[in-house]
Amino acid sequence: MSDFSADNLWGIDLGGTKIEGVVLRSYESPDKVLLRIRVPTEAHLGYEHILNQFKRLVGQMESQTGMKPTMVGVASPGTYIPNKGEMKNCNATVINGNDLKRDLEKVLGVSIVLANDANCFALAETKLGIVHTKFPLAKVVFGVILGTGVGGGLVVNGHIIQGRHGIGGEWGHNYLYPGQGKICYCGKQGCNEQIISGPALELFYKQKSGNALPLQEIHQRYLEGHDPYALLTIKRLQDGFGRALSVMINIVDPDVIVLGGGVSHIGSIYTHTSDILKEMIFNHEFDTPILKAQLGDSAGVYGAALLVAENSEVQNEIL
Repeated sequence: MSDFSADNLWGIDLGGTKIEGVVLRSYESPDKVLLRIRVPTEAHLGYEHILNQFKRLVGQMESQTGMKPTMVGVASPGTYIPNKGEMKNCNATVINGNDLKRDLEKVLGVSIVLANDANCFALAETKLGIVHTKFPLAKVVFGVILGTGVGGGLVVNGHIIQGRHGIGGEWGHNYLYPGQGKICYCGKQGCNEQIISGPALELFYKQKSGNALPLQEIHQRYLEGHDPYALLTIKRLQDGFGRALSVMINIVDPDVIVLGGGVSHIGSIYTHTSDILKEMIFNHEFDTPILKAQLGDSAGVYGAALLVAENSEVQNEIL
């Protein structure tokens, strides 16, 4: 007997190079992946082409499952502003200014639930990943993406907090060190992303040392203790991350913090952050678990599928 049914959860993750789709079994038991396929994004061919790639992907998913969904969750780069019906801050810039939700609903003929990829990451790690595994009773989860960019998502009682402007939990573009680093596409100079993202840290090291190295090698030199510029760079990461995170802790005081993205593989941010936070948060004590994400690249697409379950749950509460 086929597992494909009307209860399946359909999700799509819109990335810079690929658009990936997944079908999870059901809201009650979402941990089984029934189907997972992808097509190239090819954003350089324009916005309409991206919409057509969505149509191509969903057509393949329908063909392989023998089913047609009534709702699809979509993890998107950037932010969808609900009261304006438009996207902003997408790295695939052809999407910015467009109503991606409305346009996908027209092209696919299904309802779309849309959320930022960082929100989907936080939701997936809460319900299927490391939080579910180690702290299943956690009520407030802050998901952090530290990679080529810096992003965040906030999950409270199992639900994403998107907010009026669609930027709930978005901490990557708070000011950290005003006037330092490159001017960001957000318009600020000195926001979190331009200080503690992977590329920002690599640029800092290059400016100090004259050498261009990947962050993992910089961290290895820091551990070996013979490169003063590596010490400066990793210290900048440790202090900057602690300072930036303290703002979120003072506001929402999460039960668990989950880290994803390439910079999350730098082990010293786990060992040093607690001491830094004790000096910076209002409580002067800090015992919140900071965990490395479990789902890896799967978090975005799994989180997208879980948006369907979350939307259904919210609707049932309203009814």
